[in-house]
Amino acid sequence: MNLFRGLRPLQRATALRDVVAGAALAAMDIPQVLGYSKIAGMPVITGLYSLLLPLVAFAAFGSSRYLVVAADSATAAIFAGEVSGMATPAGAQYVALAGIVAVLTAMILLLARLLRLGFIADFLSRTVLVGFLAGVGLQVGISVLSEMLGVPVESRRPVVQLWEVLRGLPRAPLPTVALAASVLAFVLVLRRFVPKLPAALVAVVAAIAASAALNFEGHGIATIGPVAGGLPHLGLKGLLSLADMSWKEVETLVTVSASCAVMILTQSAATSRIYAAKHYQEVNENIDLFGLSAANVAAALSGGFVVNGSPTQTAMMEDAGGQSQIAQVTTAAVVGIVLLFLTGPLEYLPTCVLGVLVFLVALRLIDLQALRDIRAESPEEYALAVMTAAVVLLVGVEQGIVLAMVVSLLRVVQHSYHPHSGVLVSDGSGAWKLVPVAPNVVTEPGLVLYRFGAALFYANAGRFIEDVSSVVQPMPSAVRWVVVDAEAMTHVDYSAARVVTALKKNLSEAGIELAFARLPWDLRSEFDRHHLTEAIGPTRIFNRLHDAIAAFEEVEKPAEEKTNETIRDGATQDLRNQGSEST
Repeated sequence: MNLFRGLRPLQRATALRDVVAGAALAAMDIPQVLGYSKIAGMPVITGLYSLLLPLVAFAAFGSSRYLVVAADSATAAIFAGEVSGMATPAGAQYVALAGIVAVLTAMILLLARLLRLGFIADFLSRTVLVGFLAGVGLQVGISVLSEMLGVPVESRRPVVQLWEVLRGLPRAPLPTVALAASVLAFVLVLRRFVPKLPAALVAVVAAIAASAALNFEGHGIATIGPVAGGLPHLGLKGLLSLADMSWKEVETLVTVSASCAVMILTQSAATSRIYAAKHYQEVNENIDLFGLSAANVAAALSGGFVVNGSPTQTAMMEDAGGQSQIAQVTTAAVVGIVLLFLTGPLEYLPTCVLGVLVFLVALRLIDLQALRDIRAESPEEYALAVMTAAVVLLVGVEQGIVLAMVVSLLRVVQHSYHPHSGVLVSDGSGAWKLVPVAPNVVTEPGLVLYRFGAALFYANAGRFIEDVSSVVQPMPSAVRWVVVDAEAMTHVDYSAARVVTALKKNLSEAGIELAFARLPWDLRSEFDRHHLTEAIGPTRIFNRLHDAIAAFEEVEKPAEEKTNETIRDGATQDLRNQGSEST
């Protein structure tokens, strides 16, 4: 097994730069993963665990030099959305369930690796992914308002929570509200005017120092309390609890794990591709699947929760100057030092400040610029993005990811079911233009060049027949030949082949020839296998459109013109014979 692909080749100059980038990433990422652990409903310390062994595991088994695999807001929200109803968040049973989900997710990713299913990531479109993440951002942002403002809520539904927070605002403790507002404004201002500074880390350190010095807890500002220090204890004891679960509970965990796996597939593949293309590097998605599987096993072993290839953390690493997984391994080393020696002060961190960190993460999930671009360029896709966000917010994260997948697949089917087809007509300059199919629309008198813009299969074969039937109307038809431009046809299945055979017979009975042109080389073998070559006739399958036009003109020349040509040919031959006799 080829380990540590993302680190090699090792060079002293670049390695030093990556070490510095890794330390910078740790400074920016530690406050962020504390927020991710809160989103997941896990103990705060488990956020740091996600920056330890999972980073090293992916560096060892993955192929991407840039991808940062750690806790992520999307998978944390998917996990908490369903599992929070099975156990008390941050409790021992809840942590055990997190380990089970991480292992199940790893198994699904490993199965995807063995079956080479990395291409599945292509089926979750950018449009619905933007909508899904916006919905997650709204859900997370609303759910954390309670902690930010110190207003208790009872419901688990975001819309109801928002109403409860608004109703309880007059009773919100002013010190908590003032501190949360100050930290939020401080971080936003620093990000706006000093973007290179780790604003969240500065805010956390300042809040901890102020809390310890001024006794925030004694003044009514809640803190997170003592945090267990030291390295995580390795083990998978939580798996034993599977034996005591009902089938419905197991089914829920499997469903959540599958949803996490889909999100990991999509986000990780998209992120690794972007950075590989940007830096002219190769990336193997199937090898990365194995690395992601190993990272999730490492997360489960260390008492953490599901980890993902994070776009935001990968961007942070690149901005810091990192160019290989050395940076990620360095981050893990820094986090290890923090776990061993620096977790004590975390007990003074105000709960509202941790809520602000989560709220800031939620804001970054809502990509308003992308939504504006989608709305301007494709209103239909914008409606899909908004619908996906609404389902996530009103129904649930798991249902949102299912809808995102279904909608993405339906769009693929829609493009194949309604391909870009029409009649090819010369524009007068020697080029072809495609015009909509309609009766009396012809390429030239008696000839129709019809282009079908997709693979021909059972679902769109009916549309194929409708188009061809339309161009030969009204009957009796003035069209003598219909030539199908098959350049875009990459496949024809059994059902569609039977449809084409029947269409050929019906057109022949009406005195109309059906021909094909520009078949891709692999489509020719399918024509042979389905006996379409025999049904159409080898002489009616052309390599070029111009060959088809020439054959049409040769066959359909007026009889008088053919007779005149025959007389001219005979006269020419007589003159040649006379010349031969005279010599």
